[in-house]
Amino acid sequence: MRLLMGLFDRLRSNDDRVVFIGIDGVPYALIEDHPETFPNLHAIAEAGCGTSMESIVPPESSACWPSLTTGTNPGQTGVYGFQDRESDSYETYIPMGMHVNGERVWDRVTAEGRDATVLNVPVTFPPVDTIQRMVTGFLSPDIEAASNTDELRQTLERLGYRIDVDASLGHDEDKTDFIEDAHATIDARFETFMHYLEADDWDLFFGVFMTTDRVNHFLFGDHVDAGEYADAFLEFYRKVDDYLGEIRDTIDEDTTLIIASDHGFTKLEHEVNCNAYLEEQGWLSYADDDHEDLADISPAAEAYSLIPGRFYLNLEGREPEGSVPPSAYEDRLEALTADLEALTGPDGRPVAERIVRGDEVFDGPHTEIAPDLVIIPNDGYDLKSSFETKESVFTEGPRNGMHTFDNACLFSTTELETTDVDLYDLAPTILELLDIEVSAPQFDGRSLVIE
Repeated sequence: MRLLMGLFDRLRSNDDRVVFIGIDGVPYALIEDHPETFPNLHAIAEAGCGTSMESIVPPESSACWPSLTTGTNPGQTGVYGFQDRESDSYETYIPMGMHVNGERVWDRVTAEGRDATVLNVPVTFPPVDTIQRMVTGFLSPDIEAASNTDELRQTLERLGYRIDVDASLGHDEDKTDFIEDAHATIDARFETFMHYLEADDWDLFFGVFMTTDRVNHFLFGDHVDAGEYADAFLEFYRKVDDYLGEIRDTIDEDTTLIIASDHGFTKLEHEVNCNAYLEEQGWLSYADDDHEDLADISPAAEAYSLIPGRFYLNLEGREPEGSVPPSAYEDRLEALTADLEALTGPDGRPVAERIVRGDEVFDGPHTEIAPDLVIIPNDGYDLKSSFETKESVFTEGPRNGMHTFDNACLFSTTELETTDVDLYDLAPTILELLDIEVSAPQFDGRSLVIE
């Protein structure tokens, strides 16, 4: 009966439909270099298209998914990273779905009188009841709070659904429990995706596998170095590819399947404690010896950092106790840039691949909390920004993989433009494939649909 009702709804709707599957943090090069591990993705690329693409500045999931799903930069969405600063305050918060400004693709679909199923997209909590069905992803407290209908919650509980992997297991030297948890999480996620794909009552199906990002953080270095868990890493990805192949085989030929990641990945060599470096160089000081938050900086501080690699001058008139007058802004920004360019790691390599001015990449009504500078790091560096005392600028942690700005991936069963592609292009592409009007001024990207 469920499938018959889904078919009835399908016959009443527009024929143009899209399934989007996010594979968080999966780099294109990993897929390209291992055709034996990813036969289904290679087959999709051969029949449709497959390419690498650029992420956004900064390439962090908390900022990437709002930008991917709105097609706009953080100056529009108001989300710059895992931690953002309150306007006119030194208080910080963790951005959630309620903090994302702008229309998501599923909002536009719903506004057209069509249906959208949205499963496990990061930075969407709390769920909204205007969407056909929605379970929020990363940072959601539990399934009950993450589900927008009782039917959805009950189905998730029956299928053993999990919001996220237990990342704390990845901190153990023995990764066995972490790997088992990653498999259990993605298994239940796939079963849930298939359940609602087969319902066939949606116009847009938008689901994200975030487990891939978690596995990359703790096992990517093993893959690169042929380490202890190198085989387990590829075994996990063979399962991911199998699941993507089953999804492709489930949907009909008139439905476009898009598979994409929000950023790339690389082996991690060193954590870089950016605030420790600023303190060492005389840019940052604290009100007293007991400090752990941005609010603990001294009024004399000239600069501070928030993750990942965002740098702010303590600007008079913008920060509550700003020490840098607007007349000195350009000179101090130039000096800060020079110091960041001079930062080199233990192996002598520069930390910064490039340094981007915020006013060159962020535009919109929410730039009052935009960073002045963002470091795009060279491969191997993870930019941290703790305000607690660190024994060294360079440290090591339990992770051996880290995000990259380049080398995100995009695959589609429909041929798309593959030149100069970035994350902002996905929202207008999905909407045009759904035959929903795409107006260029509304997006920072362009539709990749080939006329």
